[in-house]
Amino acid sequence: MSFFNKNKQNARNLKVYRTLVDQINKMEQYYTSLTDEQLKNKTNEFKKRLQHGEATKDLAVEAFATVREASRRILGLRHYDVQIMGGLALLYGNIAEMATGEGKTLVASLPSYLVALEGKGVHVITVNDYLSRRDKELIGEIHEFLGLTVGLNVPGLSNSEKQQAYQCDITYGVGTEFGFDFLRDHTVQSSHQKVQRPYHFAIVDEVDSVLIDEARTPLIIAGKGKPSDRLYKVCSKVVKGLKKDEHFTFDFQLKVVNFTEAGLNKCEKVFGVENLFDLEHSSLFHALLQALRARVLYERDVDYIVKDGEIKLVDMNTGRIMEGRSLSDGLHQAIESKEGLKNTDENKTLASITIQNYYRMYPTISGMTGTAKTEKAELNKVYGMDVIQIPTNKQNQRIDYPDMVFLTKEQKYNALVKEVKQRHQKGQPILIGTTSILQSEDVAKEMHKEKLDYQLLNAKSVQQEANLISLAGQKGQITIATNMAGRGTDIMLGDGVAELGGLHVIGTERNESRRIDDQLKGRSARQGDPGSTQFIISLEDYLFVRYASDELERAKPKFKANKDGLIESANIYKFIETAQKIGEGVHYQFREYNLNLEDVANEQRMVIYKLRNSLLETENPLGFIAKQTESLPQEITGSLINNADDPQDWDLMKLEKELDPILLTDVSFASQEFNDIQELQAFVDSLILEHAKQMEHYAENERIQVSARETGLFVIDNLWKRHLDSINQLKEGIGIRQYQQENPIQIFEREGYKFFEATYQEIEYELSIRIKGMIKAILDKQKKELEITYLK
Repeated sequence: MSFFNKNKQNARNLKVYRTLVDQINKMEQYYTSLTDEQLKNKTNEFKKRLQHGEATKDLAVEAFATVREASRRILGLRHYDVQIMGGLALLYGNIAEMATGEGKTLVASLPSYLVALEGKGVHVITVNDYLSRRDKELIGEIHEFLGLTVGLNVPGLSNSEKQQAYQCDITYGVGTEFGFDFLRDHTVQSSHQKVQRPYHFAIVDEVDSVLIDEARTPLIIAGKGKPSDRLYKVCSKVVKGLKKDEHFTFDFQLKVVNFTEAGLNKCEKVFGVENLFDLEHSSLFHALLQALRARVLYERDVDYIVKDGEIKLVDMNTGRIMEGRSLSDGLHQAIESKEGLKNTDENKTLASITIQNYYRMYPTISGMTGTAKTEKAELNKVYGMDVIQIPTNKQNQRIDYPDMVFLTKEQKYNALVKEVKQRHQKGQPILIGTTSILQSEDVAKEMHKEKLDYQLLNAKSVQQEANLISLAGQKGQITIATNMAGRGTDIMLGDGVAELGGLHVIGTERNESRRIDDQLKGRSARQGDPGSTQFIISLEDYLFVRYASDELERAKPKFKANKDGLIESANIYKFIETAQKIGEGVHYQFREYNLNLEDVANEQRMVIYKLRNSLLETENPLGFIAKQTESLPQEITGSLINNADDPQDWDLMKLEKELDPILLTDVSFASQEFNDIQELQAFVDSLILEHAKQMEHYAENERIQVSARETGLFVIDNLWKRHLDSINQLKEGIGIRQYQQENPIQIFEREGYKFFEATYQEIEYELSIRIKGMIKAILDKQKKELEITYLK
């Protein structure tokens, strides 16, 4: 769809919404005349109408009018017309793009109330615990006044507390916690331990942060395994001696490292192995690759810090320390070895899912943000959501000054200090946005040199962060923060600040995405307040070094700069835009590539989870397992006989050894003679029939049924965990093996399917063996118990 057509579509949507807003406004006088009791009774009325066949969207006008009036009475906040338009965009499964300060939190109260009337649950998702608690307490008051239940889902709750939260009409929480609960629900030993109910409707606040930025990292539940402390330390020493380009390649844009042929040969020589790709050396190869990644891809004080002898990961989106989080599959241990620290327990993947595949399970998903237009295509392609740009309540008064671009970082910081001092002298508040903790500390040092008082938002708790960012609009305040710090918190202007020009925001680097630059700009000039923004950057910044080094080399001689190093050539702005588009393209390709790989794994996951859920919920676990494994004996027979027509070619002793552990009947071919395959298959069928009769008989034994479920879950979980390891190692290998004219996704799909086929067959075989052993053990125990009772 062309830009012109998209704008037309947006205008058409807004026209429909305005018509509905007019209807809501016409009803306002009627709703203000209702008593509290009459207003509360609207909820029961709407529920009855839904039960009698009215569609949810048919109630939108009345339901939204009800919420607006309840909000006015309970919170003293009356929804603006544009907030109602935002609510309608969400109701129809779209993204409402609304400027910072337009009250997105209040917008979510409208569709969440209406959809919750269906009784199937609404999830309102935010980016951190603090915002979830704040929004639940604030907006929850409206919904509870109207008779709905409101829950909170955050880390650290007990199982029963989570079950209670999910049973509420509306549940607030952090997106990752909803995803982890999904994974945990597929590791439980009883269906009563599950916390979630079927998905229905999700509203995602800061939707671009949750569905785009966080989508780079999958959600992983890990179990602890003892690492080979010595192996990681040795691998760390080995990769330290490898040379870039000779022994390994590093794609700076994609952030990918791979061994070269020479590098592989050197590693093989050090460890005395012939081929690192052999299956027996897969753990060694994996440890070497993780050691190389730790050395090249992870930088101290950027990607992680070392504190109290521990590696603490840094969230690249927010600049905050991710307490309690660690990298999985040995990468964390590789970083510890690089830093000379003691290895902690290794995280072994038990279950995982990408953000994309988690949210695509919701029948309807909608979201809010101030900045989605640059990611419109991806949000539509992956999640099926359109971006609706909602007009502001008051005209935007923000002034966005052109970038000041310098040749060097030193010149940039000189200009930054000069600009801050000039505005600070008149008392104007300044918010300085940085791209990392390291950079925020560099800026703080510059302020310190000039004896300027400042607040540094650097890896503090989320609540402290929100409090500090809210004060950034006070007179004379200088606040230094990572670009995403305190997102979702309004910055109110102090007394007399509007007359000084409002909050001035300075960006110290252009981000890899224009969208994140827009988020930083959006901190200024909320709700018609005055304000201004400017980026003060240099050609030595990370964006240009990583994404446009070749382009920079060609363009640099054409740039004209003054004595302070300020570039005065007009084409510098085109160059910045090109660098950002390259960065956005690289990240999109990375997400798309990982999603394509994950889609293969996701199909397999859903097959296993369906199998697991069926076993968990059936009243006859033994019968279910018998049904799952009934074709196995004939498959084994067919594979061993391998269509050989002559009975002399059949290895009946081997067949007996294969069938005996999985059938409850005595398997013996010693006294049997077969003239053809049909006779053999008929004999095996008779064994299977007798086996099935015994399984039916034992279905009456409660102890056997309980053990059958436990045994089945153990087998499925254990082999699925092993399969995940294999799939993860296959992903690693795809990046290194060179297939001429072949798509790595197709390779992964083909080989991943083979792995899964083998795993599924192994599940069936292992189930059969363990069920027979379990039944025998229980019967023997019951027999002994009877004998003891008889003797007494």
